[in-house]
Amino acid sequence: MLAVSWSPTSQAQTPTAPTSTFMIFVASRPVGNEQVQVVESSDGWTISSSGRVGAPVNLVTRQFEARYDRDWRPLGLTADTTLRGRSVTLRTTINGTTARNETTPLGAPLIEYSEPIDEKGIFLLDPVVAPFEAIAARLTTAAPGTTLSLYRPAQGSLVAVVGPSTTERIQTLQRVVSARRTRLSLKSPAAATLDAEVWWDEGGRLLRLRLPFEDLDAVREDIGSVAARRVGVTRANDEVVRIAANGFWLTGTLSKPMSASGPQPAVLLVAGPAVVDRDETTGGVPVFGHLASQLADLGFVVLRYDKRGTGQSGGRPESATLRDYADDVRAAVRTIGDRKDVDRKRVALLGYGDGGWVAMLAADKRVAALVLVGTGGVSGTELNIYQVVHGLDRSDKTADERLLIADLQRRIQTAVLTGKGWDGPDMSAAIRRQADTPYFQGYLAFDPAKAMRDIAQPILILQGALDAEVPPANADQLEAAAKGRKRPGVVDVVKVPGLNHLLIQASTGETDESQNLGQLEVSPDVGNSVASWLTKTVPARP
Repeated sequence: MLAVSWSPTSQAQTPTAPTSTFMIFVASRPVGNEQVQVVESSDGWTISSSGRVGAPVNLVTRQFEARYDRDWRPLGLTADTTLRGRSVTLRTTINGTTARNETTPLGAPLIEYSEPIDEKGIFLLDPVVAPFEAIAARLTTAAPGTTLSLYRPAQGSLVAVVGPSTTERIQTLQRVVSARRTRLSLKSPAAATLDAEVWWDEGGRLLRLRLPFEDLDAVREDIGSVAARRVGVTRANDEVVRIAANGFWLTGTLSKPMSASGPQPAVLLVAGPAVVDRDETTGGVPVFGHLASQLADLGFVVLRYDKRGTGQSGGRPESATLRDYADDVRAAVRTIGDRKDVDRKRVALLGYGDGGWVAMLAADKRVAALVLVGTGGVSGTELNIYQVVHGLDRSDKTADERLLIADLQRRIQTAVLTGKGWDGPDMSAAIRRQADTPYFQGYLAFDPAKAMRDIAQPILILQGALDAEVPPANADQLEAAAKGRKRPGVVDVVKVPGLNHLLIQASTGETDESQNLGQLEVSPDVGNSVASWLTKTVPARP
């Protein structure tokens, strides 16, 4: 076999390429970053990087550079690093299936040694991220069960057995990335098998690296940004929509019927202010993603969006109240109502959970109908204490412990509402930071019966009959309040048998049951019930 020797001076002839920055985390804590380039030329591939990672890794990479031929056979490696205070330079050249290494530890003489390398071996230099770019490129053609040979200078070789892959779509500010997530099993003769996970894009470029055995995670900056989101449910004709709110932009997804002519009725999905994505993914269920798809299939244009300060939306949530979130909904109503493919006279709000209260506050004259799904019919104070006590009753805490925690929660509520009582011995600063917010204050003080009085729109109240988070009795209380409005109008109640708060088929309806359920999918009975009611209640104009 022809011997190949490579000198780092060949870098001067390598074309330039964009730099990818990887954010590096240890135990979920950011510790540094690494800038990586992958360049393709007529001679093959060059992977280079530099970066700095703090404790506990303590790595400075002044230069890393690996070269491969067009078929990803290794040609050579150079590295100049400082790891935990020890500076080392390394130069590797390949002669057939032999790797010749020259290394110079700081203050020590040159060390030369040779060792075998597979003809398609992949350079690995722990804990540098850049070498995994070559693994990502090889994964594009590697079937499950394939073994990849990994070469670590002075540490010998090991193999990576390719495991199963899953596909995910990640939406960044620039584009939607089609990502593959592949499991690897790293095996060496002298050590236990270690698991790893490599995410790569449609071009074979590294997106993310997870090494659980080192508690290390490296994420490419574009998909690690707060503005990136996983796309859980998507349709072929989905459209990204920007909404002009009060001094910032909200970003959402518009789902449309596959075939429609003329303006169509529309539904705006309203979430509670919890920090979840626009799909309202809770317990592994993308509630709004499924609802949007169901309603679009039934002839509705459906808009869902990232709440302020979440995902790809601007704004700050720290000081936001229920009414601020209602202002965001009104901005979304204006945006969807101005579209030519939407009948502005048939725009409905569908509020889910706390989002039902936000929708009640946002229901102005532009809104034709209101759908409340799994929404509380009692005050925020009552609903909050019910949920706390119900959770305690299902815990393994003693009766005395449950009483103490419930009493503390009541005192927290009083302190939030009155501003007094925060100086108690068990009222820690952490508790106050979490609870003493404008939103929680408004939540506790909210009374749906009072808010209902001024609502003129037709109302559908939909409830899962097994909902343990917001029990079905809340639907009855909302119905009574709706019938007592200043101008009583249409109000209908639908309780769907067998559904929990996530609107999926359940056995008990408790929140801890979802992990044991088979199909985590919103029941089609929900979309059918909403679509049928809206079509009957807000019909098309002749």
